[in-house]
Amino acid sequence: VLTVGPEDAKDALRKALSMGADKAVHVEDDDLHGSDVMGTSLVLAKAVEKTGYDLVICGMASTDGTMGVLPAVLAERLGVPQVTLLSEVSVEGGTVTGRRDGDTASERLEASLPAVVSVTDQSGEARYPSFKGIMAAKKKPVQSLDLEDLEIGADEVGLAGAWTVVDSAAQRPARTAGTIVKDEGEGGRRLAEFLAGQKFI
Repeated sequence: VLTVGPEDAKDALRKALSMGADKAVHVEDDDLHGSDVMGTSLVLAKAVEKTGYDLVICGMASTDGTMGVLPAVLAERLGVPQVTLLSEVSVEGGTVTGRRDGDTASERLEASLPAVVSVTDQSGEARYPSFKGIMAAKKKPVQSLDLEDLEIGADEVGLAGAWTVVDSAAQRPARTAGTIVKDEGEGGRRLAEFLAGQKFI
């Protein structure tokens, strides 16, 4: 299990360790603050290369940027195949196979290892930490790394290395009450006038 971020990212590591992971790596450095997907993918690639891997499994999107492109960028940095948005995954020999469900059809995909895959929330039943797992997790090794360990310059990550930066943000205006049209014989005409006024028709 590998995570990048501040101290509270260790909570994710502890949960993963309590649910069966054998060891974890936590990359933490003050210069990571403000990293976009390019900086995060660089750090993950360097950490994965340092620790060694056969298969990298990612989620479908983060809860902050929700871009969903990190697995693809990570695979490109590592120079390995990617099989993304899988709702079913299996590994046999040197091949990873999966099913990607679309709106009208499902595809069967496969790639040779090493590879990067991303999975959807349909890929398996949720697992929860047990008391026994939580206690066992305390004895499992967690390796801590920083940018120096990964040979990454501070100007390559964080706000200094971000390709995209949010300059400002404003709170969304409060919702206003909608217009209620009672049908007293003229409802259809009034609805059509409203839709035409909004350029919906």
